Amino acid sequence: MENLESHTVHPVGQRANGERAGLISRKAGLWSLVAITTILVVVVLLLPRIPLPQWYHAFADQRVCLGVPNFWNVVSNLPYAIVGVWGLVFLAQLDSEELSHHFVSRKERWPYLILFAGLVLIAFGSSYYHMHPDNARLLWDQLPMTIVFMSLVSALVLERISLRAGLWLLPVLLLIGGGSVLQWYWSEVHGVGDMRFYATVQGYSVLFLFLALLLPPRYTRGRDLIVIAGLYGFAKLLEALDRVIFRWGGVVSGHTLKHLVSGVAGYWILRMLQKRRPISG
Repeated sequence: MENLESHTVHPVGQRANGERAGLISRKAGLWSLVAITTILVVVVLLLPRIPLPQWYHAFADQRVCLGVPNFWNVVSNLPYAIVGVWGLVFLAQLDSEELSHHFVSRKERWPYLILFAGLVLIAFGSSYYHMHPDNARLLWDQLPMTIVFMSLVSALVLERISLRAGLWLLPVLLLIGGGSVLQWYWSEVHGVGDMRFYATVQGYSVLFLFLALLLPPRYTRGRDLIVIAGLYGFAKLLEALDRVIFRWGGVVSGHTLKHLVSGVAGYWILRMLQKRRPISG
C-alpha cells in the first residue's frame, strides 16, 4: 500500500462508490501547480510594496474581562487548541488496522500531524498577540498560521498528485511559509513594511485547495474541501467586517467570530479524516 505512484487514475466521471473522479489528471494537476506558483511569483515581484496598515492592531472589541485585555479576541482562540489536541490524539492512537481505514500510506499522516500541532500553536500565538497587539507579537500569530496553510497544501499534493512530491514539498513549504513571515517582520523593523510575500502564501494555499477539487481523489469525503474553503473565506470576511459587526450591538466583533469560524474549519479537516475511506481503484 506504500506504493502510491502506481495508484490507478480514473477517467472523468462517476466512481462505483459515488465519489466523482477528477476533472483533470494528476499530471495536469502537477503542471497546474507549477504554473500557479510561477504566476504568483511573477505577480508578487510586479506588485508595489504592501505595508501593514497602521490601524491593523486597533481591533473593535477591546473590552477587559477577568483582568485580561481584549478578552474575547483572546479566549476565542480556544477552539484552535481543542481541535489541534483532538487531531493529534486521533492520529497518534490509530493502530495499524485503523490507520489503513484513513490513510493509504502511514506517511500521509505527517502533514496532518504538523497541521494539528500548528493549530495548537495558533491558540497560544494568537492569544499572546491579542493581549497586546503590535508587530512584534503579530509575528508569533502569523508563524503558526503558515504552518497550517503549508501543511494542508502538502497533504493535498501527496493525496491528489504524488506521495513523493508531497513529502518532499512539506519541509520546503514550511520554510517558505515561515520565511514569508520573517521577511515581513524584517521589512517592518527596517521601515519598509511589505506583506506581499506573506499574503501570497495565504492566497497560494487557497488557490491550491480549489485546484485539489479538480484532481482525482484518493479518498471519499472529497467534498469536505469545499466546506473547508467556504469556512475559511467566511472567516476572512468576518475579519474584514470586524468593526461593522461589533457596531451592530456591541456583543461580539467580527474578529472574534473569525477565530470561531476558522476553528470550525480546522475541525472540519479532522472530521474529514475521521470519516473518509480510501477509494479502491
